[in-house]
Amino acid sequence: MTDDLVRGSGATTSGTAHPHSPTAGTKPPRETTPHAAAGGLVLAALGIVFGDIGTSPLYALQTVFSINDGAVRPTVGDVYGVISMMFWSVTLIVSVKYIGILMRADNEGEGGVMALTALARRLYARRGTSTAPLVVIGILGVSLFYGDSLITPAISVLSAVEGVRVAAPALGHVVVPVAAVILTVLFAVQRFGTGRVGALFGPITLLWFAALAAAGVGGIVAHPGVLKGLSPTYAIAFVVGHPGIAFVAMGAVVLVITGAEALYADMGHFGRSPILRGWFFVVFPALTLNYLGQASLIIRHPDTVSSPFYLLFPSWAQMPMVLLATAATVIASQAVISGAFSLSRQAVQLGLLPPVTVRQTSEHESGQIYLPGVNGALFVGVLVVMLTFGSAERLATAYGVSVTGALVIDTLLMLLVARVLWHWRPWQLALAAVAFGGVELTFLAANLSKVAHGGWLPLLIAVVVFTVMTTWRRGREIVARNRREQEGSLREFIDDLYARGLPRVPGTAVFPHPGKETTPLALRANVRHNKILHENVIIVSASSANVPHVPVADRFEVDHLGYEGDRIQHLAVRFGFSDEPNLPQALVQACVTCDLEPGTISVEDASFFLSRGALRRTRAKGMAQWRKVLFLRLAHNAADPAAYFGLPVDRTVTMGSPVEV
Repeated sequence: MTDDLVRGSGATTSGTAHPHSPTAGTKPPRETTPHAAAGGLVLAALGIVFGDIGTSPLYALQTVFSINDGAVRPTVGDVYGVISMMFWSVTLIVSVKYIGILMRADNEGEGGVMALTALARRLYARRGTSTAPLVVIGILGVSLFYGDSLITPAISVLSAVEGVRVAAPALGHVVVPVAAVILTVLFAVQRFGTGRVGALFGPITLLWFAALAAAGVGGIVAHPGVLKGLSPTYAIAFVVGHPGIAFVAMGAVVLVITGAEALYADMGHFGRSPILRGWFFVVFPALTLNYLGQASLIIRHPDTVSSPFYLLFPSWAQMPMVLLATAATVIASQAVISGAFSLSRQAVQLGLLPPVTVRQTSEHESGQIYLPGVNGALFVGVLVVMLTFGSAERLATAYGVSVTGALVIDTLLMLLVARVLWHWRPWQLALAAVAFGGVELTFLAANLSKVAHGGWLPLLIAVVVFTVMTTWRRGREIVARNRREQEGSLREFIDDLYARGLPRVPGTAVFPHPGKETTPLALRANVRHNKILHENVIIVSASSANVPHVPVADRFEVDHLGYEGDRIQHLAVRFGFSDEPNLPQALVQACVTCDLEPGTISVEDASFFLSRGALRRTRAKGMAQWRKVLFLRLAHNAADPAAYFGLPVDRTVTMGSPVEV
């Protein structure tokens, strides 16, 4: 098991350094890369980060007026009230909370609930406070995000393709098949990396936001009074005058901020500055104009509530907008897929998921990665969700629960971080809790009322992911404890080697192992069965730090284990959670930067011995039997440790003894 060979330290990860770079492991400065021209980086960020939130106009306002058989009416008062609620929700949650505050609480450039959890753990661990509750909160947050990751591609693409029913009603029967083909192509191109996908999608997204703004301006010109809806007084009047209806409406109003968590999770791909510029200069203005334009149309023509987005355009432009909207929703799906890749890698480094295959897709941006296993699982899940619900309207009822739950968890972690990192005073914490948490809890409560009508789906997904993560974490603890008992003391083992006087054979043997307190099972097995010891023995312990990148100069620590000159050494390697855990490369670096006896060790010819004993399920207490079965299944499908550590296949041997669970 790969996880048993790496000692984590609460780190998260969302990317890796390029494996062939001579300075891999150091964070490449963004400003020196070919990809880092300000305008180009903003354009690429548009193609990855803002797709989800940028396609909300397709269904958000329409959903508000369709809930509870038209409880919200297309009257001036209701329309102004809804638009005001939408505008100030986006302003408060996205502009202030995520862009203004949370993106300052990054973990050395990385964002998302897992990175935020790691940051909180590091801060509170320094204060001697237990961090176990923070892990549970992080698990719950990422579980809800996976629910969002399955629903967003389905609802986004369906809502776009359903525009065919407005422009050409006779083609309505092709909506689901066409959506399935589009999603298949989207998941197939993930292997090429978010950088290339972003470069392709960026100009399309820019055209999309330009079309949103242009259509919105046309609607505003036709009814300038709709600008009154930007005043918060209309939202307050709507809530006070119709509290029940306003509460129900909030279950759909939350759709305007879907994608905020994905936006935060994708920060590691491009950094805070391009996202900030793209939001305030392009995305936020375009969304505001389009929502105002749709509101103007509904006031002037109440019968357009069935599809205000497409009917805002002239008839000749509706079919082209269907095509553009389809492209934009593919981009929307890209935002959560990229976020899912990032959070999955972070969860692996936290020991919450089994090791997965990670492929670096950029030589310059360490956050740009591709996870084949996660990609395949998302693809299957998205297709099942889409075929089960069949329409964007039905999916909209299931959408809000995972989104609002993730918002609440992010706010809770933000308050915990702000208390220690920024030394917020109690009144500041209380104000933020009321302003953000109060609104988000209301959103969550409004969406929980829809559990029976589809809201169960994201909750079911969250329960499954939560169960998998907690089972894997607990199983690893049990296996690690039982392995330590079998491994025994490394110092005592070395003393015994001296007493036995085993013959030394030429060559270097490298044993990946969690630490230097116990003996690698592969080393014990080699001595026991072959009765020999290599001339050079290096026990390598890789640990993940709570920062994305660890400089090569600070990465290594050598221990001669009490016997100078015996060529049995322990090497501790600290990887950042955005560094690739390439052990052969780390050994080469260690020979240059520290006292690893560079003149006597030939890393190019070294043999690697993995301690990987079979896992056996027992009746021992500690975990329910069904969870043990699940854990063994997860371990069986975990990534190959040799591939995970970049070990040469022709020089890697697996040895060890069975370990009980």
